[in-house]
Amino acid sequence: MVLFLEIVLVITSLLLIVLILLHKGRGGGLSDMFGGGVSSGLGGSSVAERNLDRITIGLGVIWFVCIVALGLLFKTGG
Repeated sequence: MVLFLEIVLVITSLLLIVLILLHKGRGGGLSDMFGGGVSSGLGGSSVAERNLDRITIGLGVIWFVCIVALGLLFKTGG
């Protein structure tokens, strides 16, 4: 069980890194420093951005559950 959770944790961690880097910069942060501030003002979130948000949140929840489960398993010695 621990091995399975560790594998899921590594996969979700890598996917979260990729998905977070795919997000469009909202301005005022590091994205402006690297040219992210030059975006078109078409406004609103597209369907792709909303789906990216949903996938990222879902993976974040799975990542968090894996962290908690691994912590409980290591605490109980299982």
